[in-house]
Amino acid sequence: MFGRNAKTEIDSLVGISARIEGNLCFTGGLRIDGEVHGDVVGGDSSENVLIVSEHARIEGDVHCATLIVEGYIAGDVVATELLELQPKGRIIGNVHYKKLEMHSGATVAGTLTHRASGEPVFHLAITQPAPNKVVEAGGAPRVYNE
Repeated sequence: MFGRNAKTEIDSLVGISARIEGNLCFTGGLRIDGEVHGDVVGGDSSENVLIVSEHARIEGDVHCATLIVEGYIAGDVVATELLELQPKGRIIGNVHYKKLEMHSGATVAGTLTHRASGEPVFHLAITQPAPNKVVEAGGAPRVYNE
């Protein structure tokens, strides 16, 4: 698929009969076939990959570089490189992505927000007020801002 490296190596597996209560942090590649009740967070690398299989269920936020979803996620999602939603993939939550591949049948109940690389940073510009001008008219001084 577009934008995906040919090398997708899976280092760890959460089996179909496994249920994890609590947050899960990983590096490299992780495939989830079971349930996770907590956040799933990939390491700082831009090469970490999370695969959520058809039978998998995550109830918590997900943050990783590449995310392939064929199962169910109830929580906010951040994919810093690529989000691929397979036909049976379902996300209930807000999604932030750099690249998106969404197959027919996949669903997202939330907002989709594109995060471009080198996205501009907005700064608040504060200008100095104009100096006051004092004008005396009819004996009483008045102050005007220019």
